[in-house]
Amino acid sequence: MSDQSIVPIDQILPNKLPLVALMGRPIFPGIFTPIMIGNPVDVKVVDDAVAGDALVGLVMLLNETDTPAIGDLYKVGTVAKIVKKINLPDGGVNIFISTLKRFRVKKTLHPVNPIVAAVEYLEEEEDETSEVKALTRALISEMKQISENNPLFSEEMRLNMINIDHPGKIADFIASILNIDKAEQQKILEILNVRKRMEQVLVFIKKEQELLRIQKKIQKEINEKIEKSQRDYFLKEELKAIKGELGMTTDAKSSDYQRFKEKMESFKFEGEIKESVEQELEKFNLMEPNSAEFIVTRNYLDMIAGLPWKDPEPEVFDLKNAQAILESEHYGLKDVKGRIMEYLAVRKLRKDTKGSIICLVGPPGVGKTSVGKSIARAMGKQFFRFSVGGMRDEAEIKGHRRTYIGAMPGKIIQGLKVVKARDPVFMIDEIDKMGASFQGDPASALLEVLDPEQNFAFRDHYLDLPFDISHVFFIVTANTLDTIPPPLLDRMEIIQLPGYIDAEKLEIARRYLVPKSLEKNGLKKNQVKYTKDSLLHIAGAYAREAGVRNFEKNLDKIHRKLAKQIVESEEAPASATAAALPPAKPAVPAAKEAAAQAAPPAAKPAAKQPLMQFTIDKKLIEKHLGKPIFPEGDIKRADRPGMSVGLAWTSMGGDTLVIEATSLPGKEGLTLTGKMGDTMKESAAIAMTVARKLAVERYHVAQDWFDLNHIHLHIPEGATPKDGPSAGITMATALLSLLREKIITDKLVMTGELSLTGQVLPIGGLKEKTIAAQRNKARHIIMPKQNGRDLDDIPDYVKKGIEFHPVERFEEVLALALPD
Repeated sequence: MSDQSIVPIDQILPNKLPLVALMGRPIFPGIFTPIMIGNPVDVKVVDDAVAGDALVGLVMLLNETDTPAIGDLYKVGTVAKIVKKINLPDGGVNIFISTLKRFRVKKTLHPVNPIVAAVEYLEEEEDETSEVKALTRALISEMKQISENNPLFSEEMRLNMINIDHPGKIADFIASILNIDKAEQQKILEILNVRKRMEQVLVFIKKEQELLRIQKKIQKEINEKIEKSQRDYFLKEELKAIKGELGMTTDAKSSDYQRFKEKMESFKFEGEIKESVEQELEKFNLMEPNSAEFIVTRNYLDMIAGLPWKDPEPEVFDLKNAQAILESEHYGLKDVKGRIMEYLAVRKLRKDTKGSIICLVGPPGVGKTSVGKSIARAMGKQFFRFSVGGMRDEAEIKGHRRTYIGAMPGKIIQGLKVVKARDPVFMIDEIDKMGASFQGDPASALLEVLDPEQNFAFRDHYLDLPFDISHVFFIVTANTLDTIPPPLLDRMEIIQLPGYIDAEKLEIARRYLVPKSLEKNGLKKNQVKYTKDSLLHIAGAYAREAGVRNFEKNLDKIHRKLAKQIVESEEAPASATAAALPPAKPAVPAAKEAAAQAAPPAAKPAAKQPLMQFTIDKKLIEKHLGKPIFPEGDIKRADRPGMSVGLAWTSMGGDTLVIEATSLPGKEGLTLTGKMGDTMKESAAIAMTVARKLAVERYHVAQDWFDLNHIHLHIPEGATPKDGPSAGITMATALLSLLREKIITDKLVMTGELSLTGQVLPIGGLKEKTIAAQRNKARHIIMPKQNGRDLDDIPDYVKKGIEFHPVERFEEVLALALPD
């Protein structure tokens, strides 16, 4: 700000001045401005000046330093009059100065602390030409443009610039307010020629204008980029304010937070769970919705809020109703239903909702999954099923840790969130087909899940909070127990579901499979009728497996063909009627009336076709299903010497096994074929030893016969692996049949392991083997005497028509199979 009224122009200036070093920019003559002095040496200089003539010299530092000397200063500076001094609390002073004139340091009188120098005052080189006037107008005009676009220029500064009448002072004033380097300002201070000084200042004004132009361009580009986001932001803020006035939720985050908080408070958590949940809620509330962790935390809280944390209600179910549900949905399975009813009775008597673990074991298609659904329906509970077949990662059971991208809870926690109940029925299918890999062993992870002593505080890796799953009723299914780890098997109650005989399949088809298949294929119940023989024919010739899955597939195949036949017959009359009608001729205008009279009467709508009905017999079955897969004569029988029929158990149910033996002249020895396992090969070796001993000692076969003949033992269907310790007596019987050249008793099958001393050892799966014998039309079964207790577990309708022969020694087997 210029001020010429405070200090007279004709004031006599001293030739000796105390100098104050300026750290920032130089100060031009004709300026009234405050300066803050903090250096103690400079403060003393100011105090001494105020006590005297109040004049000091202001010179800019060449190089910034804490203890400046005369050599650190520029040679040209400005003399200033101290108008007012204000002492500051930190020891410094704030002075208001009015700068008067340029000077040059002529001689050093005191180089440091304080700096005193002899100076000479510099006069401006005046130039009154029209060029200077033009420069003056140009400076003022250009500065007006800059000041109008720069909010830092106050109105007072603009007025001062107009009111200054001296060209040199105008240049000085503009140079002092331009944003240029301090070294450049020092150069302008040292220019004495007014015209040159004004030209230099005009150059800097042009540079400033160029900078402003570039700044405007950049600002415009930035504004265009953020305009949409700013608009969206303001609109969102307005929407938030409107929602606030209406009492509505202002944003999604607040809504989620409030919902989570209310849900968590309703659960009334305690201890570790309460502390962890409150921490997560607080963290969620402080997060920005755009942060990467926001969605992770939100999903975690959503999972906690969706779980059933409240204690389950007491169980209320009626045993009679449960029995009725099981009877209405499943035929047979008397033993299975009885075991389930006993289980439910104990739960009701104890009034205990603690979960239980039942393992349903049986061949495919016998109804394990449907039995589980019926149990849930009988108890009035939610049902959730998942399969662990082929599972190799324990995280599928116990969840992923939240540090992983895309982490999810395990199947147990997911299921509880789906059913919204703490005491559902969970079915874990195919538990015998789990694997293990570098990612862990899911069977080991299930140990905690299926243990009532541990699962009251089950800790999923994702949830990382103790959750009580002891109220869950677990039902697991398997085709075989051999591949289930013993520690896991020990935690379960085993219930066997054997296969079905033809009579059972007949009733199952009548009650369940046929109505279900008809509905699935769009047929009416009264359109298709099956005879008893036709259903038995499907069971015996096309679906001889233990379950009824293939039976249902064959019914579906028949019904699809019938549906096609019905649709084709319905479409045929319509197309025939359309073809019979003559093409319409357009009537000419002159003969409209005649055409109307000659036109034939309108065709009446066709009568509704009556429902097509079918009676399915053997002939129609073979037409739709093709030739039988298992012909009626395809019964495994021993019809020549060296053959016997045994019974085997597989994961698909019981089956019959033919053993064939033959001899060839040659070197002594025994060849085994038919893809036998190690256990069966050992049984064959034992059978050979026992048979050879009995042949020589009891049936007087010459010893040298074995030296001159090679024996070959074979089990047909060589591509199918076979193993197990229950074919010993069958192989020994086949060998003695060969040696005695005698055919065994017709319709006789056998099962049992053999020891070297001739003892018949017990076996497993007698029920399934009996069903297989029924399918093979057998009438006699030789079995180990120690398995006599298992006969009580076989229903009478399965044993019907079969005579059981318990034996202890192999001699008893021979008496039945190869009587003397």
